[in-house]
Amino acid sequence: MDKLSVMSIRVDRRTDSAPKMQEILTKYGDIIIGRFGIHDPGEVDHGLITLNIRADMERINNIMEELESLDGIQANHMQA
Repeated sequence: MDKLSVMSIRVDRRTDSAPKMQEILTKYGDIIIGRFGIHDPGEVDHGLITLNIRADMERINNIMEELESLDGIQANHMQA
C-alpha cells in the first residue's frame, strides 16, 4: 500500500511558472489528496504549495522531476 506523504513546492516568478506547473499537478491529480497554497505577501511573485499525496516512490519522483524541470520551481518531499 502506498504511504501518505507531504510535498512542498516553492514557486518563484509565479506568472511565468504557474500555467505549466498547474498542468503537471492536474496530470498527477489522482495522487493528490489535499492541496494548500499561499503567496508571500512581502513578495508578489513567490508562493508555496503544500500537497498531501499518496503514491509509490516512482510516481513521487516523476512528479518532482517534472516540477523541477520548470524555471523557478523547487520541490521537496517528506515521508514518515
